[in-house]
Amino acid sequence: MDLLHSLKISRSGLSANRTKINVISDNLANSETTRTKDGGPYRRKMVVFKSEPVNSFQASLSKAEAKYNGVNVSEVVESQEDFRLVYSPAHPDADPATGYVAMPNVNHLAEIADMMIAKRAYEANVTAISNTKSMILKALEIGK
Repeated sequence: MDLLHSLKISRSGLSANRTKINVISDNLANSETTRTKDGGPYRRKMVVFKSEPVNSFQASLSKAEAKYNGVNVSEVVESQEDFRLVYSPAHPDADPATGYVAMPNVNHLAEIADMMIAKRAYEANVTAISNTKSMILKALEIGK
């Protein structure tokens, strides 16, 4: 694997983790939204990553064109967990019979933990890019 492939892999990780952080931010922003255009409370969204297949080790050894794609966002899915029921009879979306309001299925602690993980992965990719850039510059200095 050459250094440019390393940069491409790290770039794909940056892009995937940026998407994950954006989705988590959207979840946190809508954690109290009880009415959406679909007619119910907001549903938590989750990012699904998919790694692209890399050629076999033997193909890489034979100097065949290896394909290194890193990670991509496969899809963003909605959680099918049940909504939280909160007793608030004065709320405009409360059930008139029971007084309970269906609140989004967003757990603040889980979202913050996911955001910290995505942030660390993003930082790791930035570090990998920085190290690869440093190696490229050192390689160019050898040629002087």
